[in-house]
Amino acid sequence: MDPSPDIAPVEHRVALCDRERRNAHRGGVLWLTGLSGAGKTTLAFALEERLFRDGLQVYVLDGDNVRHGLNADLGFSRADRGENIRRAGEVAALFADAGVLCIAAFISPYREDRAAARAAAPGRFHEVYVRADLATCERRDPKGLYRRARAGEISNFTAVDDVYEAPDRPSLTIDTTVDSVERCVTILSEYVGAHFRRPDGAR
Repeated sequence: MDPSPDIAPVEHRVALCDRERRNAHRGGVLWLTGLSGAGKTTLAFALEERLFRDGLQVYVLDGDNVRHGLNADLGFSRADRGENIRRAGEVAALFADAGVLCIAAFISPYREDRAAARAAAPGRFHEVYVRADLATCERRDPKGLYRRARAGEISNFTAVDDVYEAPDRPSLTIDTTVDSVERCVTILSEYVGAHFRRPDGAR
């Protein structure tokens, strides 16, 4: 959707580099994608807690939370799922522009939609594949969604009657069938340290 020709963007008077200098780290988007039950939400909030404790400006955008507010008007058709990720990607990019590290946890099953989210934050979007096989996710089934999908109570459910397109070249892959939550959070924290610390060595 193209904006109206009557609308013009307004430049901020606070530069991103100044925001990042105050925060002592770079802003960006850490986008966690994977099947329902893979552990995205668990890892996102555990990572947020650890990074905040370490002094970073960090915030989680969680798929369920966003659908309770900003995207409450959207369903689960292909078009609505695409719009859900488009909006989330734009919001995540705003956090990055503010110098904040935004951890986004969305199934985001389609590569095309994740590419749109990446395009909203060029150069600052890091795709993390939270991998877990379908059998493991169904065994966990924390919300009972797989059971309901198998019973025909939910349609267009990812990996049951809709596809999940795994990332081709993710920035990082976390396998929650192999590693514990603590180990996964440590891997993610180390990744953040390597890619979001400032050139002067601060955080």
